[in-house]
Formats: sequence, C-alpha cells, structure tokens
Amino acid sequence: MPNPVVHWEIMSNDKSKGQELQRFYSELFGWKIDADNPYDYGMVDTQTERGINGAVGPSEGVSRVSIYVEVDDPQAYLDKAVNLGATMVMPVTEIPGAVTMAMFADPDGHITGIIRGGIE
Repeated sequence: MPNPVVHWEIMSNDKSKGQELQRFYSELFGWKIDADNPYDYGMVDTQTERGINGAVGPSEGVSRVSIYVEVDDPQAYLDKAVNLGATMVMPVTEIPGAVTMAMFADPDGHITGIIRGGIE
C-alpha cells in the first residue's frame, strides 16, 4: 500500500528566526499560523481544501525543509531506510498527545520524517 505525505516543516536552527519565518510565510501565502505552544511550533493552516498543512518555526537541529510520510510501523520503515543507505536522525519517539515518529537523512542528506497516524 502506498504511503502518503501527511505533513511538512520549514524549520530554522536559529531560534530567533522562527517567528520571522512564520510571519514571512503567513504574509506571502496567506497561511494562518498558530504558534501558541511552549515550542513556538507554528502549525500551518493553508486555509484551502487542496494540499496538506504543515509547520514553520525554530528547530532543535539543523535548518531544513522536511516531509513526513504516514506509515503503519515507524521502526520497520526506519530500519528499511537505514538498510537502504539512510542515516537515523531521530529514533522512533512518541510525543504524548501528538504523534509517534522517527526521522532519517537519505543518502544525499535530505531529512524525511515517518509518522504513525497523522499530525493533529
């Protein structure tokens, strides 16, 4: 069964740029961005029925643009990615009340997330 892209992120490793990026994308595309949380993680509502929503904000790691793919077994897909030449960036992690996820860098360094279920 194919696995859909269910989320994306535009993240800056410079904490001071998180809100700047949120304002930039909100003004550029008319997105509604809600960062009212302890992490300043800006959940994006593109305010359209087409496409998928995502997030913009600061990152604990590197600046990046990432996609997240929904899978039924994050550990199995993380293991498969590593066997195909990827590097684990984040082990399978449960974020209480939100999502179970993992992240890897593909053989060229692009960071991709895998998620069980969708992001609220």
